[in-house]
Amino acid sequence: MSPLWRVRPDGDRLVITGLGNPGERYAATRHNAGAVVLGELAARSRAKLKSHKSGCLVAETRLGSATVVLARPTSFMNESGGQVGRLARFYRVSAEQVIVVHDELDLPFGVVRIKSGGGTAGHNGLRSVASHLSSKDFVRVRVGIGRPQGRQDPVDFVLARFSAAERKEVPLLISAAADAVERVVEVGAERAMNEVNERR
Repeated sequence: MSPLWRVRPDGDRLVITGLGNPGERYAATRHNAGAVVLGELAARSRAKLKSHKSGCLVAETRLGSATVVLARPTSFMNESGGQVGRLARFYRVSAEQVIVVHDELDLPFGVVRIKSGGGTAGHNGLRSVASHLSSKDFVRVRVGIGRPQGRQDPVDFVLARFSAAERKEVPLLISAAADAVERVVEVGAERAMNEVNERR
């Protein structure tokens, strides 16, 4: 594992991207949880996202003592890796310096977990990012949305809005995921995983 994730990454620029689909139609859907967390991080740091040659909306800011680039791809989820890859090359960062925030079917609603590297578990956004970074060694902050009940198609489920009951808890989920990102930035992924992933 890269030393970047074992120690506080002072002086190392990190790229933090939140995955989602563009447009009002998808803004409040489960699949856009990562993009919503990215917006929360921008609000916390009082950063304004602006157009960038990579295709992402980007803000350079600081979280704690670390310089970070907040990035929201403007392409659809399945193609988001192209813009993330261009952004990583622009800032000359490795995959290990990229944090991807995304929705996660394999976690119960309301659960946040951190993962470093590994597979993409059928998530097309992650698959696209891994392809264009030529590596799976990026850090993921996984925002649990749960799985559909009964026979509902998972695609329809992720592209639907949260249920009325869930919507009451969504602000807490988004805040917890943003906290997890900040913890990775502050202490590195390995320690952050030990702290955040042990929570029930």
